[in-house]
Amino acid sequence: RGSRDDRFGRGRGRSMPTGRPNRVWTPGRVDVIERLDAEGLLPAITFIFSRAGCEAAVQQCLTSGLRLNRDSDRATVRAIVEERCADIPDEDLHVLGYFEWLDGLERGIAAHHAGMLPRFKEVVEELFVKGLVKAVFATETLALGINMPARSVVMEKLVKWNGETHADITPGEYTQLTGRAGRRGIDIEGHAVVLWQRGIDPEALAGLAGTRTYPLRSSFRPSYNMAVNLVGQFGRHRSRELLETSFAQFQADRAVVGIARQVQKNEDGLAGYRESMTCHLGDFEEYMSLRRTLKERENDLAREGTGQRRAAAIEAIEALKPGDVIHVPTGKFAGLALVLDPGLPPVSRSPRTVRHPDYQDGPRPVVLTAERQVKRLAMIDFPYPVTAVDRVKIPKSFNPRSPQSRRDLASALRTKAGHLEPERFRKGRAAAADDPEIARLRAELRQHPCHGCDEREDHARWSERYHRLHRDTDLLERRMRSRTHTISRTFDRVCGLLTDLGYLSGDTVTEDGKRLGRLYGELDLLASECIREGVWAELSPPELAACASALVYESRQSDDAAAPRVPEGGSKEALGRMIRIWGHLDALEEQHKINTAEGVGQREPDLGFAWVAYRWALGHNLDQVLRDADLPAGDFVRWTKQLIDVLGQIQDAAGEDAKLRSTARKAVDSLRRGIIAYSSVG
Repeated sequence: RGSRDDRFGRGRGRSMPTGRPNRVWTPGRVDVIERLDAEGLLPAITFIFSRAGCEAAVQQCLTSGLRLNRDSDRATVRAIVEERCADIPDEDLHVLGYFEWLDGLERGIAAHHAGMLPRFKEVVEELFVKGLVKAVFATETLALGINMPARSVVMEKLVKWNGETHADITPGEYTQLTGRAGRRGIDIEGHAVVLWQRGIDPEALAGLAGTRTYPLRSSFRPSYNMAVNLVGQFGRHRSRELLETSFAQFQADRAVVGIARQVQKNEDGLAGYRESMTCHLGDFEEYMSLRRTLKERENDLAREGTGQRRAAAIEAIEALKPGDVIHVPTGKFAGLALVLDPGLPPVSRSPRTVRHPDYQDGPRPVVLTAERQVKRLAMIDFPYPVTAVDRVKIPKSFNPRSPQSRRDLASALRTKAGHLEPERFRKGRAAAADDPEIARLRAELRQHPCHGCDEREDHARWSERYHRLHRDTDLLERRMRSRTHTISRTFDRVCGLLTDLGYLSGDTVTEDGKRLGRLYGELDLLASECIREGVWAELSPPELAACASALVYESRQSDDAAAPRVPEGGSKEALGRMIRIWGHLDALEEQHKINTAEGVGQREPDLGFAWVAYRWALGHNLDQVLRDADLPAGDFVRWTKQLIDVLGQIQDAAGEDAKLRSTARKAVDSLRRGIIAYSSVG
């Protein structure tokens, strides 16, 4: 960061922002690239944590007229691009935005993100390595597994969207991103630039840059496919032993060490408390158990009485009518009041009906106080029932916003009912007084030997401490047990479900289990069940492609998006059967305590790619498919590649079902065309 005059804004005669002279200014993207170019710090990668932001940054640079390549470099770029993209049909070039993309490359500017066509990303990477693209605007995916070292890395922000919320990047992510800066054998150092933003903490940034150790967290969980393959090769007992040696189990066990230390510390404390509460007259722990049981019974009856009084108060308020005069028992507006509106739920005035969401706490009557104030009260102002002590007619012309109207009606209220005394509320006999269980417990308590101890209350204080610590220790021990053998316990649950479905029989993998062992993916069990149930048996190749897409596709949209379009006919019926089978599996997983949120189990199939896969398999052109799909070309290619892979698995797992094998093979052939055929795996 720096002052506006010294650091940025000198190029191309740009005017500087006006305002207070000491105000920090965040430079624009074009200004940053120009400054880096002037300092000899290109090529540079600017990380922007959104695809749309990357494309917008390139467009800003093109609109500004920024050029980073000489004429000779432009000619070289064009020759390389035309050679690499020669096999793309001309009619697809316009659809893919080829010419706008080429214009940016010739100027030395490009975007790089997962929504781009894999071929385009590869060309950007090649030109960047050769120094023919000098400014790349990329998402964080570029920092993983791609050899694109730069001289500088620019980070616009230190927060990103993680799928649920905007979160600060971690030290590991910061190091991964800035690690792109510094070309081996060319640069002796790399440069990381973080743009100043309002609210940025320099100390936090220094902490990101200075951290050199990062926690590793295992995401390993047993899957259905893994379970049948492990059992088939090693048996269940040996498989459990192997899983116990996994890094995931090591991490879980390491977390238990601290809990175990705390449990041991608590055990020592319990021994001391037990000694301090020892009574020479008898078993003091037994005596305290009676006291706690008695107290719990009294509290239960007290809560029951409070609930009954509240219900009676609500019923009394609901019986009021406009014009009734009441005495508000407590609160800021206690005293004489005239009911203007009893404040009943608009749905129903019956207390037996489910209340309106705005009236969950009961009625909220609107009253006029004797001091001429119009207020809406709550049930907290009525700890016990109230009844009308008189009535005052409310004029039709009464306006609660008019001071004169309030004054006249309040005067009538005081004249009519000012002499009335509030009704005294008398509590009934406490339920505990006549409760036989309480009487029995009190008798036992008085007869216990420890009841006559002179140090009884001292022993009781130590006993309460013992009881609280014992309860906390039990919680820690349950937590410790839940974290011990977690991987093998999950494996046992998975095997139990597979046994119920007939995929396993003891240490033997059935024929259905062997088919499951050839299916890989999040919905492996669902795919196996669909094959076993013959869900896809009568489908055409495009229909099978539409159904199989639900096994791989995951929408980036929110859950409240519109229902996706699906093909009519056989595929629509098959997709419905797939959803029903998934519902059955989901119920079984819940029964076996298999938690999908922990990475185990079958997520719900996503139908968002079914119509796209169906149309592409039918032979529709790229322009039509992408326009209807509202998908970037890169996403379309990636999902279609994964769909081809799962169709290949279905073909392999079909076994003796020659018709399904043939349909899967034809579906693969119908999908592998156009940009899918000439796109390398990306």
